[in-house]
Amino acid sequence: MCERYVLPDQDLAERELAPQRTWWRYAASFNVAPSRYVPAVRLHEGHSEAIMMRWGLIPAWAHGDACAGQWPHLSCQTLEDSPLLRAPWLNGQRCILPFAGFYTWRLMPAGYRQPYFVQVNGRPIFAVAGLWDRTESDDGDVIEGCAILTVPASALLASIQSATRQMPAILGAGDCAAWLRGTPVEAKGLLRTAPDELLTSHAVSPRINSLAYDDAGLAQSVGDRGAAERRISPGH
Repeated sequence: MCERYVLPDQDLAERELAPQRTWWRYAASFNVAPSRYVPAVRLHEGHSEAIMMRWGLIPAWAHGDACAGQWPHLSCQTLEDSPLLRAPWLNGQRCILPFAGFYTWRLMPAGYRQPYFVQVNGRPIFAVAGLWDRTESDDGDVIEGCAILTVPASALLASIQSATRQMPAILGAGDCAAWLRGTPVEAKGLLRTAPDELLTSHAVSPRINSLAYDDAGLAQSVGDRGAAERRISPGH
């Protein structure tokens, strides 16, 4: 699963994702949590646009009430059946979130949760598939929120996780246009479980558990406390 992630530099994201229209403005961050506004690229009137969205999909039928529930990540296995996902999925409300890496947690025998940082080898920025929705209150207040789509984790990443065994749906470097512009069938074919070679993970400080911290040291290795370094692949 992905409870926190790292945002790359804005200039780097724009070079990699090449949105046709740019409205976002943000700074690199090492501790991004749900409910925060995050950069995303989506299709609007035939053009890709870079905007800010709230991390946490709130369905249109919530009438602008964030307390009605928000979902930071949703399984791609429920795209056609979930009342949350069916309408945005069929309406092509797909988006891309730029990542520099993400965190996951392992339940240790001593009972504490050890955080790990995961990144893609050779890609200082990578694209994660998402869906977005728009909800509006009776007073006209609008919230546009997005959810990260997840796929079953690869064997090595699943060995770190103690429960969910899901990971973000990482898009291949050449798949971003197809994800935004393709048919639902074409887009769904891009949501694949990662093999076990091209991602690197290492244990990091439990400081990541607190939103009071947001610095590069959060992603630095603190040693793996007995576990060997893992290398995991997005398969692209």
